[in-house]
Amino acid sequence: MNFASNNRWMGRVAGFSAMVMCIAGCSKESETKPITGGTAPRKELLIYCGITMIAPMTEISGIIEEQYGCQIRITKGGSGNLLKSILHNQTGDLYLPGSERYYTVIDEEHPGLVRERVYVGQNKAVLLVHKGNPNGFTSDLKLLADPRYGVIIGDPDAGSIGKEAKVILERAGIFGEVINNAMILATDSKDILKAVKNGQADVGINWYATSTWGDNADFVDVVEIDPQLAKPKSLIIGMLEFTEYPGICRAIMELASSDEGHEIFRKHGLYFD
Repeated sequence: MNFASNNRWMGRVAGFSAMVMCIAGCSKESETKPITGGTAPRKELLIYCGITMIAPMTEISGIIEEQYGCQIRITKGGSGNLLKSILHNQTGDLYLPGSERYYTVIDEEHPGLVRERVYVGQNKAVLLVHKGNPNGFTSDLKLLADPRYGVIIGDPDAGSIGKEAKVILERAGIFGEVINNAMILATDSKDILKAVKNGQADVGINWYATSTWGDNADFVDVVEIDPQLAKPKSLIIGMLEFTEYPGICRAIMELASSDEGHEIFRKHGLYFD
């Protein structure tokens, strides 16, 4: 997306705020600078964010909160469930699902729901296994249909990783076999990670980024899936039609899509050159 005009607008606001301090009130979009005193309430924004992107978006939100004197709340969950919440609640400012496929659904079924959107990073599905890969899993996905192994995959109707797993397994021609062998269909990537990490499952299809969280690398390893089957998925953040603060939304989007933002996403396993 071309943000040239928005960049010029932000530049004028920044230049003006160097001379005069603006108050972050509740109503006017032009009042976008930090509060330095008084009791005026801060603007509150809501981001619907897929589980896997919580860490980078929390970091980016902290930067914007400090710059604009606003408060940003992040609602996390499976991307499909988040979209259902958006449609039900008819409120919120930004949506960041785990796959661009959700924008295809939005464009086809809910045109106008997203006003603007930008690319911020990538997701990549892998096999998540116990540390050291004691069962010797390879990129051969047919092993997921082997009843000797405890297998967990995501629910295609709940989250992005479930939808992605279905696509991968259908490309491999074994979706039905794996579904029949799976112990459970998880709601999101967090539940898949937990099951493998705690030894409740031997293997799961999950987003690569989950293996980089905290101390997870001490407990799990990843096995790459054939890139012809598991292609990297673009992460796209979109401004919702309900927002009352398009200027702050654009600031979040511009930061997330900038070189600085890409470094933040890369740090959390969500950007690949």
